Amino acid sequence: MKRASNWLLIGALCGLVSVALGAFGAHGLKGQVDPQLLANWQTGASYLGLHAAAILTCGLVLLSAPEARSIRAAAAAFLIGALLFSGSLFVMTLTGLRQLGMITPIGGISLLAGWALLALGAWRLRDLPR
Repeated sequence: MKRASNWLLIGALCGLVSVALGAFGAHGLKGQVDPQLLANWQTGASYLGLHAAAILTCGLVLLSAPEARSIRAAAAAFLIGALLFSGSLFVMTLTGLRQLGMITPIGGISLLAGWALLALGAWRLRDLPR
């Protein structure tokens, strides 16, 4: 049960951060950074918010199926992916270091892995007794 609540907490905090950073980008960075970098910032905030919801979903599933290792792995992949994908876009926007863009696809691959693991976990849950 404790692991599930940890993922719920992490998902909620990711959601909070995505809204705060999205608002900061829209209001604090507008006119301060290149429009393409600002678009990258908003992409990072959107992906962080989407994957906050995915992490919350994993936490909710784990409340009733704590043995679902694929679901736990999906939550971890979502978190790592969001940190790398969105984080690299945020840092790139603030610093202008476009070389950080090399990290972004690694985060994207982790996000894809999270969705694959979630699908695998959902497939396996079909066979659990109810």
